[in-house]
Amino acid sequence: MRRVYLDNNATTPVLPEVLEAMRPYFGEHFGNASSIHHHGQQTRAAVERARESLAVLVGGRASEIVFTSGGTEADNLAIFGIGTTGIARQGDHVITSTIEHHAVLNACKHLEAQGCEVTYIPVDGRGLVDPADVKRAIRPNTKLITIMLANNETGVLEPVAEIGKIAAEADIYFHTDAVQAAGKIPIIVDDIGCDLLTISGHKLHGPQGVGALYVRKGTKLEPMLYGGRHERSRRAGTENVPGIVGLGKAAELAIAGFERGDDKKMATLRDRLERELLGIEATGLNGAGAPRVPNTTNIYFDGIEGEALVIALDLKGLAVSTGAACSSGAIEPSHVLIAMGLSRERAKASIRFSLGKQNTVEDIDFALGLIPASVARLRELSPVYRGAVAK
Repeated sequence: MRRVYLDNNATTPVLPEVLEAMRPYFGEHFGNASSIHHHGQQTRAAVERARESLAVLVGGRASEIVFTSGGTEADNLAIFGIGTTGIARQGDHVITSTIEHHAVLNACKHLEAQGCEVTYIPVDGRGLVDPADVKRAIRPNTKLITIMLANNETGVLEPVAEIGKIAAEADIYFHTDAVQAAGKIPIIVDDIGCDLLTISGHKLHGPQGVGALYVRKGTKLEPMLYGGRHERSRRAGTENVPGIVGLGKAAELAIAGFERGDDKKMATLRDRLERELLGIEATGLNGAGAPRVPNTTNIYFDGIEGEALVIALDLKGLAVSTGAACSSGAIEPSHVLIAMGLSRERAKASIRFSLGKQNTVEDIDFALGLIPASVARLRELSPVYRGAVAK
């Protein structure tokens, strides 16, 4: 059976060039990057090359890149690392949004349990945070603003540059989760005005189990892990050299892809898929009218259960999702779509399609050959949809 993968926001396949770059560091180049002998210095050089590549990807300095085990750890380090220097005290204040990834939301809930106050900024029907709401939420005791760059379910791009200016004017640390943006759109940290920015390797065709946190020079950050003086004493633990090398190579490929216009080609494929699917009756685009990353579309198909459509398509060789991979199996509908004002029924009838560098025109044709018929079949079986049509 032919299989087509359109769930790249969950994870991306490791590109062949990335795998080849990593391969030597599983074997002949095995040294501990903290050792001073030849073997250690060989791997240390590879780690530092990768650090340079990540710095170029976000427009920062190599010394501002901290390698982590992934996006969740990087988000937590940003929130709790700033937190231990002044947030996690009763009465201190953090601002975030209602549509953040759970790596941010649950970290903020933990801060609340420690006596910290958190304001959750709402979004409009397009999924956009209003910077004016962020400004109004600032208090004298606000220590951190954390608003994502691109939403993982809808692909909507938040107005982070405006929020960064607001944070800077108020002398408040600003963190943005850029996991779903890095490698898909160009990022310049100075344009955003962020002090901290999160990246995950497996979202940009690098390996799973590695990520990075950009930490602007001068930002006070306390470690969450205690041990050796790795990563300039910001993240203890022997470096995952193969993973870091793979992340660095993925960053290099992303940079080269922007120069070739890969993001524009991906947007063309996404737009074609989106245009055809929105021709099906009783469908709509979640995030319509908002700027989005070029690879993501989130569409509701009224009258069906999204999970049923995911399963039906998977049986025919097409991988899509109902939302965040870390929420798979959840009974509740997407917190992102509910925050945008969708009904529970419509939120549960929504499907996320997310493209990667490997996807082709033929993949889109394959998907379009399956989805309309699968939707029609599920609607035939749905008393809810039949009843709505009858009315």
